[in-house]
Amino acid sequence: MAHVIAVTNQKGGVGKTTTAVSLAACLATGGKKTLLIDMDPQGNASSGLGIDRARLSSSIYPVLIGAAEAKDAVFPTLIDRLHILPSTRDLVGAEMELAGFPDRAYRLSGAVSSLPDGYDFVLVDSPPSLGLLTLNALAFARFVLVPVQSEYYALEGLAALVDTIEKVRRNFNEQLSILGLAITMYDGRTNLAQQVLEEVRRVFSDRVFRTVVHRSVKFSEASSFGKPIILYDLRSRGASDYIELCQEVVNACEKASLGSRT
Repeated sequence: MAHVIAVTNQKGGVGKTTTAVSLAACLATGGKKTLLIDMDPQGNASSGLGIDRARLSSSIYPVLIGAAEAKDAVFPTLIDRLHILPSTRDLVGAEMELAGFPDRAYRLSGAVSSLPDGYDFVLVDSPPSLGLLTLNALAFARFVLVPVQSEYYALEGLAALVDTIEKVRRNFNEQLSILGLAITMYDGRTNLAQQVLEEVRRVFSDRVFRTVVHRSVKFSEASSFGKPIILYDLRSRGASDYIELCQEVVNACEKASLGSRT
């Protein structure tokens, strides 16, 4: 059974999509068959993997509303073993349309359940909000990974997000748990970044991954070329950070899965 991870933070600009794309690419290059589901109407995860969204024959939107099968909306990427279920601008109106379905929180779960088995990991890039699209991601996932930008307002909203995750666990998905918080956009040259890192680790303790992702212009450059960082510049600090973070994610998933069997 695949490890299903929702990459979620209601704050924008925290490296959420970069984290989802980079981890998916690292998992696939590491031999794990991986599916990335783009649930963000902005579609940056799709374009970040070289998908021309204007020429897609299908996407996550018709899948969610029942107008298409998930298997017909999954596409290969530049990386072997990495597939994507992409997003288009049509997804903008999905929140209102989903509200009319009795199973509104489980549209993603129901749709993706028809896909053939064989994925080791499924990552969901959630929108920067706590609406129905994010609820679908959380109701489907086994784990939540929260990117946290190392800046002044890093902890702002995290308490609300943790509370939301707990409510989803109680009411929609009893298997859901926080896999970890990943510090992103870290600049160790500043006292503020160091203070934020210390504070996040103080508050969330062992829920924070050891690896921090350093700020780098290489991420923007990679996105503009439609490539994940490990394809754009494998020798960059950003690529190294995500390779290390990926190993932590794999270890955390395996440890959690072993714990659930005992």
